[in-house]
Amino acid sequence: MNPVELSQTQRERLAFLEMRAYFTGELRRADIEARFGIKPAASSRDIGAYREIAPENLDYDSVARCYRPSEAFKPLFAFQSERVLAWLLQGFGDGLDVRQRQVAPCDGPGNLVKPDLGVLGTVTRSMCAKRALRINYLSLSSGSKKREIVPVALADNGLGWHVRSYDRERGRFSDFVLTRIAKAQEIDGEVAESELLSADEQWARMVDMEIVPHPGIKWPKAVEADYAMVDGSLRIKTRAALAGYVLRRWGIDSTDDHRLDHASHHLWLRNPQTLYGVESASLAPGRDAVQKGRQ
Repeated sequence: MNPVELSQTQRERLAFLEMRAYFTGELRRADIEARFGIKPAASSRDIGAYREIAPENLDYDSVARCYRPSEAFKPLFAFQSERVLAWLLQGFGDGLDVRQRQVAPCDGPGNLVKPDLGVLGTVTRSMCAKRALRINYLSLSSGSKKREIVPVALADNGLGWHVRSYDRERGRFSDFVLTRIAKAQEIDGEVAESELLSADEQWARMVDMEIVPHPGIKWPKAVEADYAMVDGSLRIKTRAALAGYVLRRWGIDSTDDHRLDHASHHLWLRNPQTLYGVESASLAPGRDAVQKGRQ
């Protein structure tokens, strides 16, 4: 059987099936049924069709009663990293590239950062299974080095992706740039509660930021319109672990006295005191250049 011989709807289900198995490390019939609203008999046929096309890709775990990607797994569908990451982040974009004619001309600057899907799959499987990884990591400060980490979350900083992880060498949670992970291998054994996401205080803490037009701008109403501000301000609530990335991504002047050039920074953080104790704040425009918690 060839995927092109299947109906479009079944190909979509098989693409979801494959992505679910590969990037989470497990697949159950109920996953397909819940996603597409089909009956158990139909989900069984989908799994049977997939195993007929790619017989070496899935192993059945009789203890957990689920399918897992095999050591010989080779993707049947050509997933794009952007679509996979969109699925991981927002739960849609199941990976099947259905090319349709655009209803209106539309384009954008594109993304220069394209993570390796093999590495991403290893990271997300270990994350779902709550396992540690041994990685080869390329750091700007120390070059290539072996590290032991416990991945707990993926985060998009607007320009690229990083893996929020417990760094066993430094004994703290840090951010590892996904594209700098050259190799990743799962480590057997349980991880400690102190290494899991629930123990990451910077991830759990929510930061309220009040964003306003930079005081140096002559016509602030234009900026208010850009960001749909209400009463001249925009309220943002984000995780402390991500606050610095948000401020940097949008070029928000984070100084107490809004001293940065308004020509480059149209926005100002009116309540900079909210960044007290926020480790990622070192990334924000105008803040301390020392990057705590980031490689």
